[in-house]
Amino acid sequence: MDEIGVGVFQVSTSLPSGDPAVIAKHAEDLGFESYWAPEHTVIPVGSADVYPGKQDEEPPPAYLFNMPDPLIALTRASATTQRIRLGTGVSLIPERNPLLTAKEVASLDHYSGGRFVFGIGAGWNEPECRVMGGDFEHRWTQVEDAMLAMKELWTKDEAAYEGKYFSFPPVICKPQPASKPHPPILLGSIGSPFVLNRVVRWGDGWVPFSMDPKEIADGREKLNELATKAGRNPSDIEIVSFSPTGFYRKASDVAELAKAGADTLVIWLDGQDEKELLSELDELAGELL
Repeated sequence: MDEIGVGVFQVSTSLPSGDPAVIAKHAEDLGFESYWAPEHTVIPVGSADVYPGKQDEEPPPAYLFNMPDPLIALTRASATTQRIRLGTGVSLIPERNPLLTAKEVASLDHYSGGRFVFGIGAGWNEPECRVMGGDFEHRWTQVEDAMLAMKELWTKDEAAYEGKYFSFPPVICKPQPASKPHPPILLGSIGSPFVLNRVVRWGDGWVPFSMDPKEIADGREKLNELATKAGRNPSDIEIVSFSPTGFYRKASDVAELAKAGADTLVIWLDGQDEKELLSELDELAGELL
């Protein structure tokens, strides 16, 4: 697999802690394909105690509380890079106003020359979703409504929309994205049985968080089947596989994932400061690129 990206959490509030302008530039120079930033806007106190994947006795991981806004982080990365794709991994759409987000996404994609990838999700943290105005029980319905509204804004000179959650009269929202018709929309999931249907219905790709190549292979097979039935070209649907920290650090593991059907692998970096992150990139490039 030639398409390998890196994801970076803000691991510390002290400086230097991994400036995207520095880390993304070094990743691009080494030959990595993409740079990804996650999102949590606010964490209501106590709500992360049930963070998926952690043991009951463990505290929630510190990075949950230190994430910068991903679009601002990626804007810094775009200013020092020329080729590397810039992705959200993932942006929590129920917590965002679609008109403002459409403007921000289009601006970033415009200035980066069409390099933005919109990885999106609905979120797992109910208190966070609610405090930000989301409808947690129906969050994926809200996500779809928001994305359909954004597509109108990105593709029409004068856009109007009437939906369940969002409605607006004819408006002008410029600049439009450099990517046509809009940046790719990739839907994230952690074991959701419904995500593949959503991908085929209104998305451009799938972002599974998985360490199991069989899950990727099964997902690719199902996507191909659903896309064919919907009259879509299965090869147009991208799979960007996200892995937990510590996974897919050997070429043989990456080859297995590629065989399963993933187009791109995103490796989350473990470094705790800028120096460690740069060194980690060097080591990964030596092994995988």
